[in-house]
Amino acid sequence: MKTSILPTLNNSCSVAEPNSSTYCTLQWRRNQLLVKPVGTVKQPHMPLLDNYESLRECLEHSSVKLVRIDPKLGEEKVQLWADAAKSASKAIYLRIGTVRKQSKYSSDLLWWLKRVSEWAIANVILLAISPLMLLLAVLMKIEVQAPLFERSWYVGERGRLFQLIKFRTTSVNTDEQKTTQIGSWMLKYGLNNLPQLLNVIRGEIGLFGSRCWTLEDAVRLTPETQKQLSNLPGMVGSWEVEAEESNILHLDSQIS
Repeated sequence: MKTSILPTLNNSCSVAEPNSSTYCTLQWRRNQLLVKPVGTVKQPHMPLLDNYESLRECLEHSSVKLVRIDPKLGEEKVQLWADAAKSASKAIYLRIGTVRKQSKYSSDLLWWLKRVSEWAIANVILLAISPLMLLLAVLMKIEVQAPLFERSWYVGERGRLFQLIKFRTTSVNTDEQKTTQIGSWMLKYGLNNLPQLLNVIRGEIGLFGSRCWTLEDAVRLTPETQKQLSNLPGMVGSWEVEAEESNILHLDSQIS
């Protein structure tokens, strides 16, 4: 497919003289912007790529609908683009290898039935536990005057980046983050993960499936292993991984 370099970004952003290199190469394919490591294709140096505000403004005023970024650029740069794309209301994906759909999802009808059923179940569960979540929110506000939720970047189906929602378990008023009393109790029983039902309702994860990879871990996977990021992660699978990692840390602390 024929590509052109920066057809829309140049129209909405200023470009500096090519007196130094930048950390990536940008390619345009229809309404997608591909962000790749520096290659053989030369392009002008664009300081805006290092600044959140200018990058956000640039994406916001461009006709780009989807950003696909290479994980080789590292967590820092991927998160910069993710933050800017989210603020500009643009979808952003990690650029991963394509894999064939699993046989159980070979039928589009079965795939949609699974998604719709999980969406309905998540709504019922969320409605049922809403009094508990309200109580936790009140207790958190009493103990710590801080935002109720923590949002961090995770990788969903086909490499799509999204922010997973959890109840905050640490204080934010000190230089060193410390787990609060209510936070320790929520971590013990996994109640901090209850807001992830909102991610299920939004279609970013399913109720059941493989683990949900953090952006930090996903960019460190090998290209072959990154293919598993094509699958829809599951809320329950992520809880199991988190509980296992928590038990390992607990054992390490006892040994030391």
